[in-house]
Amino acid sequence: MKILVTGFDPFGGEAMNPAIEAVKKLPDTIQGATILKLEIPTVWRKSLVAIEDAIQKHNPDVILSIGQAGGRSDITIERIGINVDDYRIPDNEGNQIIDEPVYSDGPAAYFVNVPIKAMVERIREKKIPASVSNTAGTFVCNHVTYGVRYLVDKKFPGKRSGFIHIPFLPQQVLTKPATTPSMSLEMIVEGLCAAIEAIVLNDTDIKKVGGATH
Repeated sequence: MKILVTGFDPFGGEAMNPAIEAVKKLPDTIQGATILKLEIPTVWRKSLVAIEDAIQKHNPDVILSIGQAGGRSDITIERIGINVDDYRIPDNEGNQIIDEPVYSDGPAAYFVNVPIKAMVERIREKKIPASVSNTAGTFVCNHVTYGVRYLVDKKFPGKRSGFIHIPFLPQQVLTKPATTPSMSLEMIVEGLCAAIEAIVLNDTDIKKVGGATH
């Protein structure tokens, strides 16, 4: 099995992005699966072009994208990507797309097809906080969550894809409000490894409570 793991470059005025920093530290194999690592730009369209090029080049079985979710306190496994770009801030090339579809011929939403609850459980087994998330936002993270599922649906049938959001690193919150949560890079990497283990070990998801009331 080959798993393509992508991480965004820094955005929004941050000097670093824990997504690509964590991806760089992943081992080259996890549970026998080959891990392919790719840095992608936090840029409308170009992020998806980079991923599609890598899929064509490497033919991975799974595409797993990692993104920063500053303000979240745990590792969150995204359930769904929605067909809308509505950027609260400009991307890294100044694009600020508002109320436009990711793909005009796509459905309203795509559920990811990785075992999200098994991933959460495996991460929690490592004593690392994790949960299912029901929104990937409407910025480039959602653009990629939805866009990669669209590519799989239209061009690369049989592949699996998913998205994980991770918190700020401790050094990113030094000048932010004292209540801003963070997580060490070592813990994030361990959590991502656990999530990837769950993908390798589970063809289908487990049935376990993971929903939210709001």
